[in-house]
Amino acid sequence: MSSAVETSTDSSNIIYSYQHVISGFAAKLSPDAVKAMEKMDGFVYARPQRVLNLQTTHTPDFLGLHLNSGFWNSSNYGEGVIIGVLDTGVSPEHPSFNDDGMPPPPAKWKGKCDNFECNNKLIGAKSFRSGNQSTSFDYVGHGTHTSSTAAGNFVGGANVYGSDNGTAAGIAPRAHLAMYKVCGGGCPESDFLAGMDAAIEDGVDVVSISLGGPSGPFYDDVIALATYRAMEKGIFVSCAAGNSGPNLSTVLNEAPWILTVGAATVDRRVVATARLGNGEEVDGQSAYQPDDFSLELLPLVYPGMNASDFTAKYCDNSSLEIYDVKGKVVVCDMGDPVPTLVKGTAVKEAGGAAMILVNQDIQGYTTFADPHVLPATHLSFADGEKVKAYINLTSNPTATILFKGTVIGDPRAPAVSYFSSRGPGNASPGILKPDIVGPGVSIIAAWPVSVENRTDTKSTFNIISGTSMSCPHLSGVAALLKSAHPDWSPAAIKSAIITTADTTNLGNNKIEDERRLPADIFTLGAGQVNPSRANDPGLVYDVAPKDYVPYLCGLGYTDKQVGLLLQRNVTCSATIPEAELNYPSFSIRLVNPSRSQTYTRTVTNVGEVSSSYTVEIVPPDGVSVTVEPPTLNFSELNQKASYRVAFTRSASPTNATVVQGYLKWCSSRYVVRSPIAAILNLVV
Repeated sequence: MSSAVETSTDSSNIIYSYQHVISGFAAKLSPDAVKAMEKMDGFVYARPQRVLNLQTTHTPDFLGLHLNSGFWNSSNYGEGVIIGVLDTGVSPEHPSFNDDGMPPPPAKWKGKCDNFECNNKLIGAKSFRSGNQSTSFDYVGHGTHTSSTAAGNFVGGANVYGSDNGTAAGIAPRAHLAMYKVCGGGCPESDFLAGMDAAIEDGVDVVSISLGGPSGPFYDDVIALATYRAMEKGIFVSCAAGNSGPNLSTVLNEAPWILTVGAATVDRRVVATARLGNGEEVDGQSAYQPDDFSLELLPLVYPGMNASDFTAKYCDNSSLEIYDVKGKVVVCDMGDPVPTLVKGTAVKEAGGAAMILVNQDIQGYTTFADPHVLPATHLSFADGEKVKAYINLTSNPTATILFKGTVIGDPRAPAVSYFSSRGPGNASPGILKPDIVGPGVSIIAAWPVSVENRTDTKSTFNIISGTSMSCPHLSGVAALLKSAHPDWSPAAIKSAIITTADTTNLGNNKIEDERRLPADIFTLGAGQVNPSRANDPGLVYDVAPKDYVPYLCGLGYTDKQVGLLLQRNVTCSATIPEAELNYPSFSIRLVNPSRSQTYTRTVTNVGEVSSSYTVEIVPPDGVSVTVEPPTLNFSELNQKASYRVAFTRSASPTNATVVQGYLKWCSSRYVVRSPIAAILNLVV
């Protein structure tokens, strides 16, 4: 028996009894009741529950998915695949969830809608909120946004404040959707487990999880535990990497059976330009684009310039009360303790005419097209410094904002956002995480209510950012791949996504981070998802569920701990190093120059029947990489071939902590790329 237990002084009260994710239950128990339970025959494990946190019109086109052609067409837009989303609920009346052109759900489907009538698009909706908010309706907005991003139907005229106007569609617009409401303000573990249990029972094909908790051992991580059970049943799982970047080792959801997704920009910007009194202009972004804002230069003020009050620069209500901001353009720093949209409300209530949001150094060049409540623009740190320097050197500084609308074609896109969490992972640094990045900055998707306070339409959208937004993009891509290749395992789908990723931006330069420097491997993972290439990867690295057992034992887990994860008795009779798992990337620690490390990989031919691949190696700086054999030959589909790769740190010193490279298997038609991260010092 295994359980997640919520400590309480109340008497014993069973909340959930699980069938699939664990053999156990969640209950409200007093400390004394827990101690008594620990003495019972069959008891395995109990602990207090934790609370997990919540982590479009253009993105399909940006990812190369075009109507009536290419991969969208060949995958039939994800038809027949069921995506289960664990989130804050759904707004069923939104047109993104209409079932025009949708076939009925597959015969295997067991789910239902608890509070409203299902249709052929939204085929399931259940609430797991421990007795609170029993309806599956979305009162937060997050779940409506993520589910429509993954598989929303086509909706014309989608926009926010008129910006980004176009036809909205999810990445897999003909896939079926099922919502499992496990979150409100937070996401209790017991509710999450109940939602996952139901998703497995109902028969979903893909699970999308835009939430997460602190990194820890997999046997004590409910997301790792529940998704392992899903993977065993052939369900693909996509998870948000977390929003704690740009610091290293902040990545969440790092288990190797999960696709861990970071966030990057798209090539669409909603431009709002700050014009200063000295004639200088700097471009920022804002979804709110008023057409009647005066071009007249207004007084410009920065409350944080010489303020002793620390919060003044963040434009909180109390600080603005002591400044005269009426009729002025107010400069506000991004960041806590005031949420971004609340800053605008504070400025507006204090009588400010407009707002210029400026990044802190750590946020770099990442800007958002947010739906502000007053004329505003969001500037990078570098451009914000120009504004502050002008204010500091001018006796009567002035400014205005020019609203230029939506601009497509940013050559620096995709660029990884500052907030996107970085690797290496803590629970298993020998597995490269994040795996991939996808669109996660200023994403427009369905929303339960109008952010413009319109009451004449149900076609309401919002623009938000986060790895919560990039995760469902990859869930949708996985649904397309599942529809096109129903026999592919979750590991094969993941491999196809990783080995075909793009590493260059639209300007044909290396993908950058928030500093406009080439993004490193623990920021970017394998690169930006390329759905069309993933559909035809040539070779895949497959992993069967049983292959994870020696890997888990090799992490140093006890038999009992591995058994907790697998929900059965396990004896760790065999172990392998992390890097020996048949993963499509490499993350190795090379501290000793004299010691070579050799690992085996096995690839499966899913490309041409008769083909020959030759290895190409770009070794990390200061690391020797050799592969045997250097050529792999195939004569039939699904044929397997193995190779061994040896890593040796050279004797020549390097100051780098982490170095990166890759190996590629190249045929006349395919390039199968595996990124390599080498950690050269004990501390990253």
